[in-house]
Amino acid sequence: QVIKCKAAVLWEANKPFSIEEVEVAPPKEHEVRIKIMATGICRSDDHVITGALVVPFPIILGHEAAGVVESVGQGVTSFKPGDKVIPLFIPQCGECKSCLNTKGNLCSKNDIALGSGLMPDGTTRFTCKGKAVHHFLGTSTFTEYTVVSESSLAKIDSAAPLEKVCLIGCGFSTGYGAALQTAKVEPGSTCAIFGLGGVGLSVVMGCKAAGASRIIAVDINSDKFAKARELGATDCINPKDFEKPIHEVLIEMTGQGVDYSFEVIGRTDTMTAALACCHHNYGVSVIVGVPPAAQKITFDPMLLFTGRSWKGSVFGGWKSKDAVPKLVADYMNKKFVLDPLITHTLPFAKISEGFDLLRRGK
Repeated sequence: QVIKCKAAVLWEANKPFSIEEVEVAPPKEHEVRIKIMATGICRSDDHVITGALVVPFPIILGHEAAGVVESVGQGVTSFKPGDKVIPLFIPQCGECKSCLNTKGNLCSKNDIALGSGLMPDGTTRFTCKGKAVHHFLGTSTFTEYTVVSESSLAKIDSAAPLEKVCLIGCGFSTGYGAALQTAKVEPGSTCAIFGLGGVGLSVVMGCKAAGASRIIAVDINSDKFAKARELGATDCINPKDFEKPIHEVLIEMTGQGVDYSFEVIGRTDTMTAALACCHHNYGVSVIVGVPPAAQKITFDPMLLFTGRSWKGSVFGGWKSKDAVPKLVADYMNKKFVLDPLITHTLPFAKISEGFDLLRRGK
């Protein structure tokens, strides 16, 4: 049966969301239809609104959520109605080169690079006012019901609080994994984190969990420092308080630069600053923030020649289907907290207010 429900449709860039009635088609073969119970908002969604991330319109955004299976398509054996689930914007097909390689997690079935806005079969499950509406990253969670591919879904503990573990669908896992999986931060090391949004704070938690001795949090909004300290930051610095470039400040603070640095904003100038602030020979810098479309980076290659490593991290380096249920179990076993990452809880109709809060750094 087709389900009629409410969704936040974005008809074009730089326009507000429009809460519309949409039709959600039944799941096809190897697809699952989910009732979304909670969704987080992420800067990547905002990048679409501003045009920094290019996608086809109209579209239903959202990629950080948790829900309950409503129905399953033909051939689906690993999910049944009633299961608690988290949609995965990085699928895990288990068959492509990245899935088969122990070092890889960016399944070739992902829609980040393609940006097709369609299901794997090249069609959409959403219609609004007679028009086809595109999917976002194979998830589309700003709707009461969505359809995802079986490879883009993880079944989680039925006792998990969905309004909290939805963050494991993107923000928390991305930051926490960047420290633990991508950088592989070691006990006693020094770290610098540029950007203290939800993902940056999750990097702070990952560095602390890894046993880093010094965790330097960097942000131009000093209001974010109290929470960063609560989650494990040992120092907090605001680049606006210094005359000299921030990488020089960090090198002076640490003697030779940090062991690990993380850029969690998505700006090219902070990416090069994060690279420059890590140790010239064995420092590792990780790009976690989504880079802006059509921008190029210019830097002195000597920064890399001396031995530094520059890495990217997508979804924290986790193999999504394998890792998400385990991360939810770790949360249930109190291995980490999620509450400090949740600042506001709003009804779905106030989604635009949520984005306003995000843009104001609240």
